[in-house]
Amino acid sequence: MTSDAQEQDLIDFREYLLIAKKRWLPMLLVSSSIFGLSVFFTLSQKPIYQAEGKLRFDKLNNISSLSGIAEKAGELSGLTNLSNPLETEAEIIRSNPLVEKTISVLNLRDKKDKPMKIEDFVAKIKIKPVKGTDILELSYSSTDAKEASLVINTLMTHYLENNIRTNRAEAKAAREFLTTQLPQLERQVSQSEIALRKFKEKNKVVALQEEARAGVEGLKNLSEEITKAESELAAANTRSEALQGQLELNTKEAVNLSTLSQSPAVQQVLAEYQKVQDQLAVERSRYTDQHPSVINLERKEEALKRQLQLRVGQNVDNINSGKSISDNNLQIGELKQEITSDLVKSEVERLALQKRVTVLNNAFSVYQGRLGVLPKLEQQQRELERKLQASQSTYQQLLKQLQEVQVIENQNIGNAKVVSDARIPEKPVSPKVPLNLALGGFLGILLGAGTALILEAIDKSLKSVEEAKRLLDYPLLGTIPLLDKKSNTNLEELPELTVLNHPYSGISSSFEMLQTNLGLSSDKKLKVIVVSSSIPGEGKSFVCANLAVAMAQLGRKVLLIDGDMRRPRQQEVWQVMNLRGLSNVLVGQVELENATQEALVTMEILTAGTLPPNPLALLDSQKMENLVKEVSEKYDFVIIDAPPLTAVADPLTIGKFVDGMLLVVRPGVATRETIGTAKSLLEQSGTKVLGMIANGITTQSGYGGYYYGKYGNKYYSNRKIAKDEGKVDFLSSTHS
Repeated sequence: MTSDAQEQDLIDFREYLLIAKKRWLPMLLVSSSIFGLSVFFTLSQKPIYQAEGKLRFDKLNNISSLSGIAEKAGELSGLTNLSNPLETEAEIIRSNPLVEKTISVLNLRDKKDKPMKIEDFVAKIKIKPVKGTDILELSYSSTDAKEASLVINTLMTHYLENNIRTNRAEAKAAREFLTTQLPQLERQVSQSEIALRKFKEKNKVVALQEEARAGVEGLKNLSEEITKAESELAAANTRSEALQGQLELNTKEAVNLSTLSQSPAVQQVLAEYQKVQDQLAVERSRYTDQHPSVINLERKEEALKRQLQLRVGQNVDNINSGKSISDNNLQIGELKQEITSDLVKSEVERLALQKRVTVLNNAFSVYQGRLGVLPKLEQQQRELERKLQASQSTYQQLLKQLQEVQVIENQNIGNAKVVSDARIPEKPVSPKVPLNLALGGFLGILLGAGTALILEAIDKSLKSVEEAKRLLDYPLLGTIPLLDKKSNTNLEELPELTVLNHPYSGISSSFEMLQTNLGLSSDKKLKVIVVSSSIPGEGKSFVCANLAVAMAQLGRKVLLIDGDMRRPRQQEVWQVMNLRGLSNVLVGQVELENATQEALVTMEILTAGTLPPNPLALLDSQKMENLVKEVSEKYDFVIIDAPPLTAVADPLTIGKFVDGMLLVVRPGVATRETIGTAKSLLEQSGTKVLGMIANGITTQSGYGGYYYGKYGNKYYSNRKIAKDEGKVDFLSSTHS
């Protein structure tokens, strides 16, 4: 901590001590009253006893936790995340039915011997959870120790009974609900089973997943077989086309020719027909066309030709659409017969492959169509199965819970148990005499100090020299102690001139210090100063008179001018006539030499003179400026006693002509507002302020200097005695 901070703490502590010394009486009255009241109330109270009991809670009761339906039978849990189950149970314990039953059973009475009210009972009972546990602690306060324990035990008993009844009521309500719901659920299960069976019968469903898996596999196999068959069909087509190209016949014609070449009837007629043709050719070469042999052979040829065509038609069933078959084609060679046979086989194979491809494609379409329907069927089946499963699950669960609730309904067990019964307390919990007295004393001191601070805050007057220094921020040139008239019984005819009448007093020493500091307050030599204050009553006239005496005692020629031409005071201080003075000099009625009066050998006084109607006009004139110049040349030091700053503008006007102003401040008389106003006026006018003088200082408001403190009076009284005995030098050297 720095030295400035330590000094500030010391100043604050000193101010608090000053406030305590100043306001000791109200502090004492408030503190003693509070302490006395605490003593009275503590000793007048009857002893109060407090009994305590404890309840333990389980989240689930034993039966419900075994049966798995805790949510249906007394679960200890909160409705929301913010709720506390233990606090909920505490409110149930405080509920009106339990409280009324306890009051009625124990016949509890109030102070007026009437049945105790519920709110009075609740005010006496305290219920709080034990931190970190599932235990509630119940306590009841009463002037009767036995009554306190009975109340707690009875209340816990009633709560346990209520807890069991509540659990049983919940189980009964659950049983009734389950009994009405089970038949409905049973019907739902039957309806779901029937719907699923009808669906399977209608859509010929056994196992959709297996069917889907088999269908996908079948489609894959069919696709492979179709591809293989189409490949073989393409090869057969290619082979048939090649064989047809060699025979220059289509397939049908090749088949017919093969059939005719292998038919005995056709071949027999064909042989005869060819034989007749050969004979006809021979006969024509021998005979003419009109020859009977030729004609007979032609007729025979024609008959065989018709017979051949008939036989051909019978074998080929006129498939050739009426087209005649060349005789050359009715009989083919072995090579052509083999090619024709291969063509027929190839055609048969092609037709078989074509049929197979058609059958496979049809099967593929059937499988594909079935697989396209399966997802929809599977979805419908899952919905039906899900409904059935949900119905069965709900039915089984409710059936199981019905059996469990029937068991719970017949139980007498709750989820709360007594951990500790309330015993009869032996020692009272109230009143706590030492604690109450200590609190009363502390509160009394605190309120007493607060009263002093409040009174001090209400008091707007200046409290101390330190406060004046903070507000004005002017150098402190001197502190004048308060004149104790009771201790100075030997006052002469001039009671306010302490420096003159009591040269060895502390006040005289303070003025000696003032004149020394005044000489150091300015760089140039001071000749004329004006003395003023913020408001009347601060002792500026007293300061002016005694400062003038102190200056004169140093052998300096001093002039004291009473510049207050509104309420002059110096004629009273010096007890002189005020027939001629400052006003008379300024208006030219009298010369300065004729207006001054000799007060001491080296000191003269110029009173205010006749009170003019407008003093400011005289002070703010060239004559006043000339007068200041004149007295500054004739005298070593001139002091002008001016009116207060906040009353009139006279001191600011005089301040224009002098070397500086001395401001008198008196704690207890001046206020913070007047001090602030005075400083503002001085700053606005530009008046040079030499410093301030603290007047009327006591040990409560000032520094407590050595010259007026505990040892000051003793020092100066010894000094006076020593002077009377001719020992001044010795004592001065001793105490310097």
